[in-house]
Amino acid sequence: MGVPPAAELEQQIRFCTVGGHRVAYACAGSGPPLVLPAALGASHLEVEWDFPDFRAFVAALARHRTVVRYDRLGCGLSDRGPGATELGLAASLRTLEAVVEATGAAELSLLGFSAGGATAVAYAAAHPGHVRALVLVGAFAHGADVAPAPLREALVATVRAHWGAGSRLLTDVWIPGADGPARDRFARLQRASADPEMAAALLEAVYATDVRAQAPRVRAPALVLHRRADRAIPFAAGRELAGLVPGARLTGLDGDVHPPWLGDRAAVVSAVTAFLDAEHPVAATAAPAAAAPDAGDAFPLSAREAEVLRLVAEGLSDREIAERLVVSPHTVHRHVANIRTKLDLPSRAAAAAYAARKGLI
Repeated sequence: MGVPPAAELEQQIRFCTVGGHRVAYACAGSGPPLVLPAALGASHLEVEWDFPDFRAFVAALARHRTVVRYDRLGCGLSDRGPGATELGLAASLRTLEAVVEATGAAELSLLGFSAGGATAVAYAAAHPGHVRALVLVGAFAHGADVAPAPLREALVATVRAHWGAGSRLLTDVWIPGADGPARDRFARLQRASADPEMAAALLEAVYATDVRAQAPRVRAPALVLHRRADRAIPFAAGRELAGLVPGARLTGLDGDVHPPWLGDRAAVVSAVTAFLDAEHPVAATAAPAAAAPDAGDAFPLSAREAEVLRLVAEGLSDREIAERLVVSPHTVHRHVANIRTKLDLPSRAAAAAYAARKGLI
């Protein structure tokens, strides 16, 4: 299953509600859902879709997946004005939960870029049974580590006082060395995304973000990608995040541009798709006939989870199951944890007994 070339790929924009306000979200491609939590304030579903580099990035991800993006409240096509704001991690998590619910996805993968990485971590920690894979690009765990306090204060003050100068300053940080037209397009996107007060408030919220407590609770397999010379979010912040998420793999990439769709986009897409293909395949391996549940009985597990459950019931360890299915032991551990969560089972022995009752062995 494929999608048209980037120039022909279309997005479908819909709306859901959070706290009585409308949130705009867009879907492109087909296949298992890959959700991109909103990053900073630079988000406008229509404006960014007109950028060839951005559309090519989404098209590459959407080759076998449905890519879901959204504008946070107060930005882009989502509601703005009094009360329609989304500040802080808790609010960001509520919006992501509403978008996921609107798509009807039972299982999904997350690609969290920049500040969207913190939201992705929080969601994965809160919903361990729903997240199949987690990719964090140019992300961080603790906003205070992004820049020294004097620089953070200067950036916020500049954005609040003069959004034109502030957007150009942020452009210098996010895409250093870019040519004039690229700089102008990126600055224009930021100004279209939010007004100066909202942009400044979002920056303050980013610097106050802290998911160091949530990160160790993530159970999904995770990949942390970070450009080594990133000026917006230092590589050290990505390294720290990878150290907090259990089993996360850290991959350093060359370059100093923050947005993954600029610079060496192919390296980012290659790493992301290879990881997702391994951890959240487009077509899960079909379970053998013996693994089918009783006819007419509600069965909440995916085909791959049913296969893992059958092997658990046969007495195989996580490592033995990993060798049988050609996946990592961490992936098997995550599948077993998801199975126990979905079925509300206290132990592997209880899972084995459930498999016997359902005729999986």
